[in-house]
Amino acid sequence: MHMKHSHIRSTTGILAAAISSALLLSACNSSDDDNMPPTSDTAQFSLAVSDSPVDSADVVMVCFSGIELVGNGMGSQRYDIGSDEVVVEANDACLDANGDVIANTRGIDLLTLQGATAESLIEQAELPAGSYGQLRLDIADGSYVSVDGEQLPLRVPSDQLRLDGPTLSAGGTFAYTLEFDLRRALINPQGLPGYTLTPRGVRLVDNSQIGHLEGEVAELLLINNECSVAPADTREPVAAVYLFAGSDLQLNELAGNTDSDDDAYTSVTVRYDGVSNYPFEIGFIDQGEYFAALTCDTHDSPEEDNDIVFIKGQNVTISAGETATVSFSDND
Repeated sequence: MHMKHSHIRSTTGILAAAISSALLLSACNSSDDDNMPPTSDTAQFSLAVSDSPVDSADVVMVCFSGIELVGNGMGSQRYDIGSDEVVVEANDACLDANGDVIANTRGIDLLTLQGATAESLIEQAELPAGSYGQLRLDIADGSYVSVDGEQLPLRVPSDQLRLDGPTLSAGGTFAYTLEFDLRRALINPQGLPGYTLTPRGVRLVDNSQIGHLEGEVAELLLINNECSVAPADTREPVAAVYLFAGSDLQLNELAGNTDSDDDAYTSVTVRYDGVSNYPFEIGFIDQGEYFAALTCDTHDSPEEDNDIVFIKGQNVTISAGETATVSFSDND
């Protein structure tokens, strides 16, 4: 079964993307009954992956080899890449040190899944209903980050990402997305070659409860606040937008990517489109009230104590299945 990418703009689109092009989870023992409605003792579960981009990388290739739901009192539910017809096919993107393809892996460049775009591993898996304490993703060798043409190793502690798992009620159909906020999850440790991918900044969201955000920043606002504008290399960020839970927040009290209670929900860089605009996009946001804040400071490592100065902010409401818009202009 071959999964395609999708671009999600409504509740229908969200569910379709999570089912047809999201990272899919499926039961190990599949059969012709896999697409049947769940029973009173089971639930259907689909999982998608998406990304909020990192500042400097050109490629962030993650090699998925398996997914496991653990801890509902009925044993774990494990799903291996390419194991049966409901699991996404393996590809040849993950190579070992000798340049040979690593079998039973699916390499996904997270930077191709920005905003409301997602890709799948398993589709409509029927599994025992219950509360799963953990969602574990096995990450194989061959993962890497490409920066300015140089390929650097990407490590995952214990070769596994571990997140809080979902609760799946009996008879329900569920579609989730793993949203990778790479500005927080991807770190470059001092003294070690390459990068490390951590669970920090990775969110598991229920697609029926999320919306998206699109926006644009006026060039005059950037100029008046001494931000970079119109760089020759359009990959270079000129600003960043942070999303904080709450409304009417004070700009001088906001922090960046920290581990404090005031930590941003997520953030995204703003880039020049090569013509005249400075757009940004954040996908898979839990519905609720937020405060979007703009800064010209584009370097914000979670490993460092960064002094982020926010220059403008506004309230935004995220509704399930909808895309909100934000425009940062030079008007007061």
